[in-house]
Parts: sequence; C-alpha cells; structure tokens
Amino acid sequence: MAEQKINSKLKMALELGPIALFFIAYLKLKDDIFTIAGTEYQGFIIVTAGFVPLMMLSTGILWKLTGHISRMQVMTLVLIVLFGGLSVWFNDDRFFKMKPTMIYLLFGGMLGVGLLRGQSYLRYVMEEMLPLEPEGWMILTRRLCMFFLALAVLNELIWRSQSTETWVYFKTFGLSAAIFVFFMTQGAVFQKYGIEEDDAEKDGA
Repeated sequence: MAEQKINSKLKMALELGPIALFFIAYLKLKDDIFTIAGTEYQGFIIVTAGFVPLMMLSTGILWKLTGHISRMQVMTLVLIVLFGGLSVWFNDDRFFKMKPTMIYLLFGGMLGVGLLRGQSYLRYVMEEMLPLEPEGWMILTRRLCMFFLALAVLNELIWRSQSTETWVYFKTFGLSAAIFVFFMTQGAVFQKYGIEEDDAEKDGA
C-alpha cells in the first residue's frame, strides 16, 4: 500500500509529541516518589511507564492515517516497549537508558552488514526522499554507519557517568541535534551525487 499523505504538522506531532510529553512529565515528576502496591517508584520510572503506551498509540495512529510504517519505526517501537517494559518491571532506570544504545547499534550494525555485501540499505529507506547516485548512497551509508556507532558509545558514556537529568536532556535534545547536524554537514555529498527529479523519474520509468 502506498503511503497516504497527511498534514505535516499532525505527522510531526505524532512523531515528536510523545518525546516532548516525556520530557515535560519528567521535569514535573523527577523529584517525586510514588508508592504502588507497596513498591516505591521514582518519577522517571512512572514517566517511562506512561511513555511506552503513548508511543504505541501515536505510532498506531500514524500507521492508521498513512497506511505505512517504516522498518526503522517498527524496530524503534519494539525496543522502546522492550527496554521501557524492563525498566518498569524491574524498577530499574538503567534498561530504558540503554535503549538508545541498542537502537543505534542495531541501525549501525544493519548498515554495516549491507556495506559488507556491497549494498546500501539506507537507500531502500530514504531513496524516495533523497534521490542520490549509487556512489553517493555508499558514501552516505558508510558515514551514517560510523555515526550511529559513535552515538551508541556516546549514550553509554553519558548515562553511566552523568545524572539522570543530564541524560534526559541529552536524549531529548542532544541526540536529535547531533543527527540534524550530521545531515546538514553532508551537503557536499548531496550536491555532488544528487539526482534531479526529472532524472529520477526517467530512471524509475
């Protein structure tokens, strides 16, 4: 099924809304302790418990409206449910903090496997949004593979050495900013290997 177009603001709200609500809820509840069934839970765990179903709901709505969910979105959701659930079940915030590490290791590893096979798996995901020549895709894939692996290492360093609040700020703003900066610095690749829309249509004809 072809992806159906929806309002860009609505799509952004569904994709980023849960993260924004997680951040706001954390700031409000970070110093609180909740006793549930005789067990004490820190605010971070309670916020995580709310974030998991909220992310499932927003992804489900996005799928319903567009008729399409990317493999990356599916894998991200699975890891959120898995590691968020483990944090709540064991009342241990370390599992949820490891989630970005696992996500970036998974994405970087998948891109690396494709590179070893002489293929760009990134192309399969982003080709419609960003038409490039094959060589351009290989260059961008190599760089993004290394970038994802670096983010995995960075997340481990942050959550293991810094406070929970520092990690939340890093997760909410730092990782997003890093990905934005990465793609902004790839302008030379896009300019050199980019394919004009007319050419792309001819290739696909």
